[in-house]
Amino acid sequence: MGDRYNILSQIEHLHSKYVGTGHADTTKHDWLVQQHRDMYASMLGHFDLLNFVAIAENEAKARIRFNLLEKMLQPCGPPPVKPDAET
Repeated sequence: MGDRYNILSQIEHLHSKYVGTGHADTTKHDWLVQQHRDMYASMLGHFDLLNFVAIAENEAKARIRFNLLEKMLQPCGPPPVKPDAET
């Protein structure tokens, strides 16, 4: 019993510390949005990767940075409409 409580408290700690780890109520859309934002943040944070993308797309680094920041707002489009529970 003690091991189970310890594991659950560790999982709760991870969920509170790292937003992207998800939980039981995480929808597919929320998980995908978090994954895309993590990828874009990594691309913005690593200078060499940003240079690589700028060269590959033949764009300026500032334009690539701007596009990535724009994509971080809604990387997977608007969230899906949830059906009403009152039917």
